[in-house]
Amino acid sequence: MSVTRILTRNVPFRTAEMLRQQGVHPVLARIYAARGLADTTELSSELAALMAPSGMLHIDAAASYLADAIGAGKKLAIVADYDCDGATACAVALRGLRALGARVDYIVPNRFEYGYGLTPEIVELTVREKSPDIIVTVDNGIASIDGVAEAKQRGIDVVVTDHHLPGDRLPEARVIVNPNQPSCGFPSKNLAGVGVMFYVLLALRAELRRRGVFDAQTQPKLDVLLDLVALGTVADVVKLDANNRILVAQGLKRMRAGRMHPGIAALFRAAGREARRATPFDLGFALGPRLNAAGRLADMSLGIECLTTDDEGRAWAIAQQLDAINRERRDIEAGMQDTALLHLDNFEPHNRTTISVFDESWHQGVIGIVASRLKDKFYRPTITFAPGGEGLIKGSGRSIAGFHLRDALDLVSKHAPSVIQKFGGHAMAAGLTIRADAFDAFENAFEAVGREWLTQNQLERVIETDGPLEEAYFTTQFIELIDSQVWGQGFAPPVFCDEFRVLSQRILKEKHLKLQLEKNGKRYDAIWFGHIDDLPERAIVAYRLDANEYNGVTRVQLMVEHAQAA
Repeated sequence: MSVTRILTRNVPFRTAEMLRQQGVHPVLARIYAARGLADTTELSSELAALMAPSGMLHIDAAASYLADAIGAGKKLAIVADYDCDGATACAVALRGLRALGARVDYIVPNRFEYGYGLTPEIVELTVREKSPDIIVTVDNGIASIDGVAEAKQRGIDVVVTDHHLPGDRLPEARVIVNPNQPSCGFPSKNLAGVGVMFYVLLALRAELRRRGVFDAQTQPKLDVLLDLVALGTVADVVKLDANNRILVAQGLKRMRAGRMHPGIAALFRAAGREARRATPFDLGFALGPRLNAAGRLADMSLGIECLTTDDEGRAWAIAQQLDAINRERRDIEAGMQDTALLHLDNFEPHNRTTISVFDESWHQGVIGIVASRLKDKFYRPTITFAPGGEGLIKGSGRSIAGFHLRDALDLVSKHAPSVIQKFGGHAMAAGLTIRADAFDAFENAFEAVGREWLTQNQLERVIETDGPLEEAYFTTQFIELIDSQVWGQGFAPPVFCDEFRVLSQRILKEKHLKLQLEKNGKRYDAIWFGHIDDLPERAIVAYRLDANEYNGVTRVQLMVEHAQAA
């Protein structure tokens, strides 16, 4: 298992004091200051505080080009990606472009037949099934050099909207909108694919206003799309900077008020969650996985239909199907995880900086989740591979802080040029295809990069905490205050840490530890999910606060993140 250290975040005292003087709750002031927030303006969740689209490279050219296409009655086809960000981006594009007067349809590649992105095969399929004048990519396209060339050869323009990191070359598309492309000065590089598409719609609507197609009264409302934008943003685990927090906060506000699309409402219901209490956690761990399951095991067009239908009965029927697929995904994943642990039976974390593992029996659609679980367990950058047909295997990787996965794969492909067929992704997650007979060569080359880049310190899991919490704040009111903020990737939810006496501990359902803790004569209920090892009498506990409702009574409970002997 990995080594874990508890670290207390550094709090710039003056910043915390300034926030407190601006009216922020004293504990929240400390928490925000520790996350680099210096001004209450960064806490604004109002749409008016959103960064202007005009700061994004080529977005005005895209708006103008799409406005011309709508005016000329051209036919658009959206080519989507098969994950949650891709599905929500497709739904946002479809609903938004239709509202703005476009003739538009979509296609989503089946991950098993076609793989990722706008490939020449997908262009051919799109032409055959949709015969479009223009292709618009969402959440993909920045690496689709060959696909864009193929479309061009067939006389079809491509508008790329994406957020993935570009390679050395850009495709020769008609327009590329991507905050991560070279020389784009847009201040937030962290938009998800769905966020980029939402921005394109904002720019397009402004262009249509300038042309007199709409005025401020008659223009379609785009804020109705924010439930979809919020879901894709949280599920894609992009950094929740101030701009993304606005998009998510606005989407959650709509969900809590019951003003959401039928598909989103149906997903809440299928997951057994209450939309009127929607949190980012629900989006990331309840709705996201159910949508993703379609792309992993079946076909994401089912997920997209769920998000684009206005028929509540149809949405509910699909949501139940997605729920069933997700249960199947969990079963497959559990089996794969057991196999992975057998492969890693004699894995010695102190001798290795990375994990690469392949099994003939694995399911391509689920390897990413298994990689994520193994990364959590061993705290090493991990890539899991499944058969990809024709002598190839497909890998999906997840990384740890300080190890940029896409750059690492780039380096491997330079060191061992014949090994990787193709790759792409982000710092924390990436995908690749290699020859099956090159697995050992890849494993060695990847490990070499790990040894070069990672220090022993980086291979220790660090639990960052916000230090002790004063007794006065162990209340449901304080929990409500915390829950009303948007936390997530890059803006971590508060984790407090203190020394407690362990009064009692018992094992629940053979896999969780139920605890009673005591500090200064006060007793606290606590639970540590997925852990059954006994704690000593005095323990240092890192925990989140949770309001536990039981028989109509709500009590404060500590959710243990990590504990060790005091």
